[in-house]
Formats: sequence, C-alpha cells, structure tokens
Amino acid sequence: MSLEHMMGPPPLPSDQLLALSDAQVFSVMTRRIFRAGLKHSLVDAKWPVFESVFYGFNPEAVQEMSDEQLEGLMHDERIIRHFGKIKATRENALMMVDLAQEYGSVAKMIAHWPVTDIVSLWNLLKKRGKQLGGNSVPYFLRMLGKDTFMLTDDVVVALKALGIVDKKPTAQRDLKQVQAAFNEWHQESGRAMCQISRVLAHSIGQGHV
Repeated sequence: MSLEHMMGPPPLPSDQLLALSDAQVFSVMTRRIFRAGLKHSLVDAKWPVFESVFYGFNPEAVQEMSDEQLEGLMHDERIIRHFGKIKATRENALMMVDLAQEYGSVAKMIAHWPVTDIVSLWNLLKKRGKQLGGNSVPYFLRMLGKDTFMLTDDVVVALKALGIVDKKPTAQRDLKQVQAAFNEWHQESGRAMCQISRVLAHSIGQGHV
C-alpha cells in the first residue's frame, strides 16, 4: 500500500463545513451516537425514518419534543429503540440551540475551530452533550468532514511506542500532550491531522483510525 493510499482522503475545507446547516450537523452527530456498538449499515438503513421522526433534525423542533413523544418512539419498530440515546437526542438538540446562539451556528463553530486545539472541541462537546463520551466526538467530527486525529487502539499503541504517552490518554493534560505531538507533525509535514492519524495506525496494526 502506498503512503498516499494509506493517508486516505483529506478533510473537508472550511467553506464546505460552513455550508452545512445545523440540522445536517445534528443528524450526523445523532447517527454517530446510534451507530456506537451497532453495525453501521443497520443504523444507516433506518436513517430516513430517524430523519422523519426527529423533524429532519431541526434542533429547535427536537428540543420541544415532550416526554410522551420520546416514550412513544420506543414503540416505533422502524427505528432503534434505545431510550438512553432517544432521550440524548432531545438533550443534544438543546445543546445545538445554545451553541448556535453563542457561535452563530454549530457548523460555524466547528468550521472555525483550530485543528491545533481540536481536543478542546472534543471536551466541549463531551461536557455539554449526551452520549458523546469515549471516541464518539472524534468519530462524529470525522464523519462530518472536520479534520481531527483519532485515538483508536492502534494510534494509542503507536503513541506509546514513540514515547508520547504511557497509557491511553483521557486526562486533559495527556490529551494536550498528544495534541502538541500532532501539531508538530502537522507543521513539519503539511498533512492533515486525520492523515497523520491514519499513518500512525497503519504503522502498528490493522490501521484502525
């Protein structure tokens, strides 16, 4: 496999991220949440129904859904009936509305967020959202097209081998240390964070990024 093939596609440019509606951003976020622990194709096949029952993922509409409406979705066999994730969708709609008021739009916030401090965006969304722990935020950003590195098992093994960390980084101090290493490689190579992440993963194992 050539190095270029190993790196995979680049992230979306900022202008394309800016062109996304917050409903599109919210849909991708929620799809990532429902994909966690399930076969992605199963979730994707049901997604048109999710779009319908959640009002096209209009955050303003979803935040107004009643408890009875959410409970009613547990009887809808067309969707994945996980009540924790269904409830999180309304709570994340509230977050989307709040962030849009603070930044103009969530798409604008994400598009303008510096990749050299992407771990702070991870932390913001994890703290203010629901069902966005672990690698969920980086996976969501990657699905959306925002440049970000990943901390998959293969990437963590590579970081350990390079002496960047001695365990899976979860504390903010450790994440900042990893960010600093990626920033250095990003500056030296001119490559996107996601591409550097893929190279690290391929250097160790199956290339899970």
